[in-house]
Amino acid sequence: MPRGDKSAYTGKQERKADHIAHSYEDRGVPEQEAERRAWTTVNKDDGGGKKSGSGRGQDTGHPAAHKGGETGGKASASRSAADRSASAKKAAATRKRNAESHAAH
Repeated sequence: MPRGDKSAYTGKQERKADHIAHSYEDRGVPEQEAERRAWTTVNKDDGGGKKSGSGRGQDTGHPAAHKGGETGGKASASRSAADRSASAKKAAATRKRNAESHAAH
Protein backbone atom coordinates (compact mmCIF):
# COMPACT_ATOMS: atom_id res chain seq x y z
CA MET A 1 0.00 0.00 0.00
CA PRO A 2 1.62 3.29 -1.05
CA ARG A 3 2.07 6.13 1.42
CA GLY A 4 -0.99 8.33 1.59
CA ASP A 5 -3.39 5.58 0.50
CA LYS A 6 -6.58 5.95 2.53
CA SER A 7 -8.30 2.72 1.46
CA ALA A 8 -7.83 1.08 4.87
CA TYR A 9 -9.75 3.83 6.66
CA THR A 10 -13.43 3.50 7.53
CA GLY A 11 -16.05 6.05 6.55
CA LYS A 12 -16.21 7.21 10.15
CA GLN A 13 -12.45 7.85 10.20
CA GLU A 14 -12.70 9.81 6.93
CA ARG A 15 -15.56 11.94 8.30
CA LYS A 16 -13.54 12.54 11.46
CA ALA A 17 -10.52 13.70 9.40
CA ASP A 18 -12.75 15.98 7.29
CA HIS A 19 -14.22 17.54 10.42
CA ILE A 20 -10.78 18.10 11.99
CA ALA A 21 -9.36 19.55 8.75
CA HIS A 22 -12.33 21.91 8.43
CA SER A 23 -11.76 23.10 12.00
CA TYR A 24 -8.10 23.85 11.25
CA GLU A 25 -9.04 25.72 8.05
CA ASP A 26 -11.52 27.84 10.05
CA ARG A 27 -8.56 28.86 12.22
CA GLY A 28 -6.50 29.94 9.21
CA VAL A 29 -4.33 26.86 8.60
CA PRO A 30 -3.64 26.25 4.86
CA GLU A 31 -5.72 23.44 3.31
CA GLN A 32 -2.88 20.95 2.75
CA GLU A 33 -1.45 21.47 6.22
CA ALA A 34 -4.93 21.13 7.75
CA GLU A 35 -5.42 17.83 5.90
CA ARG A 36 -2.02 16.55 7.05
CA ARG A 37 -2.75 17.44 10.69
CA ALA A 38 -6.22 15.91 10.49
CA TRP A 39 -4.94 12.51 9.32
CA THR A 40 -2.15 12.63 11.91
CA THR A 41 -4.80 13.16 14.60
CA VAL A 42 -6.97 10.31 13.26
CA ASN A 43 -3.93 8.01 13.31
CA LYS A 44 -3.09 9.04 16.87
CA ASP A 45 -6.70 8.47 17.96
CA ASP A 46 -7.32 5.20 16.16
CA GLY A 47 -3.90 3.71 15.49
CA GLY A 48 -4.31 3.80 11.70
CA GLY A 49 -6.88 2.39 9.29
CA LYS A 50 -9.51 0.09 10.84
CA LYS A 51 -11.05 -1.49 7.75
CA SER A 52 -9.33 -4.86 7.48
CA GLY A 53 -9.09 -7.79 9.85
CA SER A 54 -9.90 -8.27 13.49
CA GLY A 55 -10.48 -5.52 16.00
CA ARG A 56 -12.64 -3.49 13.67
CA GLY A 57 -15.21 -1.41 15.48
CA GLN A 58 -13.29 -1.40 18.76
CA ASP A 59 -13.45 1.72 20.90
CA THR A 60 -10.34 3.85 20.38
CA GLY A 61 -10.57 6.00 23.50
CA HIS A 62 -9.90 9.19 21.47
CA PRO A 63 -6.58 10.08 23.13
CA ALA A 64 -6.01 13.23 21.06
CA ALA A 65 -9.34 14.60 22.24
CA HIS A 66 -8.10 14.52 25.84
CA LYS A 67 -5.03 16.73 25.43
CA GLY A 68 -6.80 19.98 26.36
CA GLY A 69 -5.49 21.67 29.47
CA GLU A 70 -2.19 19.78 29.53
CA THR A 71 -0.09 22.92 29.28
CA GLY A 72 -2.20 25.06 31.60
CA GLY A 73 -0.88 26.57 34.81
CA LYS A 74 2.53 27.69 33.54
CA ALA A 75 1.92 31.33 34.47
CA SER A 76 0.99 30.39 38.02
CA ALA A 77 3.88 27.94 38.37
CA SER A 78 6.45 30.57 37.38
CA ARG A 79 5.35 32.94 40.19
CA SER A 80 6.86 32.79 43.66
CA ALA A 81 4.94 31.32 46.58
CA ALA A 82 4.72 34.78 48.16
CA ASP A 83 3.16 36.21 44.97
CA ARG A 84 0.59 33.42 44.80
CA SER A 85 -0.20 33.81 48.51
CA ALA A 86 -0.64 37.57 48.20
CA SER A 87 -2.93 37.06 45.22
CA ALA A 88 -4.98 34.47 47.12
CA LYS A 89 -5.35 36.78 50.13
CA LYS A 90 -6.44 39.64 47.88
CA ALA A 91 -9.02 37.38 46.19
CA ALA A 92 -10.33 36.18 49.55
CA ALA A 93 -10.69 39.77 50.77
CA THR A 94 -12.56 40.70 47.58
CA ARG A 95 -14.93 37.74 47.99
CA LYS A 96 -15.55 38.67 51.62
CA ARG A 97 -16.21 42.32 50.72
CA ASN A 98 -18.57 41.30 47.91
CA ALA A 99 -20.43 38.88 50.18
CA GLU A 100 -20.93 41.60 52.79
CA SER A 101 -22.20 44.14 50.26
CA HIS A 102 -24.61 41.60 48.74
CA ALA A 103 -25.90 40.51 52.15
CA ALA A 104 -26.85 44.11 52.95
CA HIS A 105 -29.33 44.28 50.04
